Amino acid sequence: MKYGCIGENLSHSFSREIHAQIADYEYEYTELAPSEVEAFIRAKDFEAINVTIPYKEKVLPLVDILDESAESIGAVNTVVNRDGLLYGYNTDFYGMSALIKRAGVELADKKVLILGTGGTSKTARAVALVEGAREVINVSRKPKGESLSYVDAEKKHRDADIIINTTPVGMYPKIFGKPINLTPFQKLECVFDVIYNPIKTPLILAAQDKGIKACGGLYMLVAQGVRAAELFLGKKYDAKITDEIYSKILADKTNIVLIGMPSSGKSTVGQIVAQRLGKEFVDTDKLAEEIAGKTVSEIFEDRGEEVFRDIESLATDRASAKCCTVISTGGGAVLRRANVSALRENGRIYFIDRPIELLGATADRPTASTGEAILNLYTKRYPLYRGACDKVIDGSGTPEEVADLI
Repeated sequence: MKYGCIGENLSHSFSREIHAQIADYEYEYTELAPSEVEAFIRAKDFEAINVTIPYKEKVLPLVDILDESAESIGAVNTVVNRDGLLYGYNTDFYGMSALIKRAGVELADKKVLILGTGGTSKTARAVALVEGAREVINVSRKPKGESLSYVDAEKKHRDADIIINTTPVGMYPKIFGKPINLTPFQKLECVFDVIYNPIKTPLILAAQDKGIKACGGLYMLVAQGVRAAELFLGKKYDAKITDEIYSKILADKTNIVLIGMPSSGKSTVGQIVAQRLGKEFVDTDKLAEEIAGKTVSEIFEDRGEEVFRDIESLATDRASAKCCTVISTGGGAVLRRANVSALRENGRIYFIDRPIELLGATADRPTASTGEAILNLYTKRYPLYRGACDKVIDGSGTPEEVADLI
């Protein structure tokens, strides 16, 4: 390996796509067990690498020359081989600083809670102190040293201004976890989560639902990647490259989610959009049928609507965990708030608003098999569609025209 990334599990990583846009070199992933890390580093069979969880602290004593910031932080995420000498750096500091600056959030004189005690938490602590935070408190499931338990944090530090999550809770593939309940924290100004896959973790969504500014870790990942590439190659990049790559990666990775009434054209439009953008297409009704081994109509007939909704939720969760996908949902997916939350993690939701006079009753749609049923559904669900979506799309045109709008 010449350039790349080492870690324990790299299936979630976007780093290869980011480095491909920065410079013309092959960027490889190497997954290592804890027992393999030291031998890999000491072999020095690479030009430069990034190091991700859980090895940012483990690598620190294995480098020959430690950058001052990496030494003070106590974690290394970038190693450069220069004529057989390994130089260790912490570009996460640069990335996290860039994320906070982009959010327009001041940490000066603020109380900051940092969730986690690993290498990235040390970086977050260093950034907070440099930015002038009044108080910085680490929170851990297994408190030790100066760190507190989550219970103590919720009881004693309800006046926290900023929360930074550096734990892997909520990270792909277990994207539905949330490390802390935000309800007790009534003074929160902003929540940061270093996780970037999913794009919006349950923690980020919970903050946004409460009207709190919240930022995921994708911008941090891109910013630290650009800084790492500068160290890899010994060159300087224009500052605007970070914003350009971030925008492209975000657009590429974000799912396009289609919601709307039965017969509003979601599946047809979705396939057109997916083909045009080169994205995968997933129909959650078809996925539910694969899970159940029966058609939607058969599930309704044999097991009832509630069982179908359970299967639909499972299908929605599976689809939501994907990136770079166009997702067509069933007409009733919005009935469960959890479904909408799952779809929002990696997706932008579009409501195909097809006029009721253009909706057709079909026998294979158990809840919309007659004109009267369509009218009843439309009346009940229309506010739910409007409330769940990021954008309303006029669905009165042809499938191609609706696809054009999306």
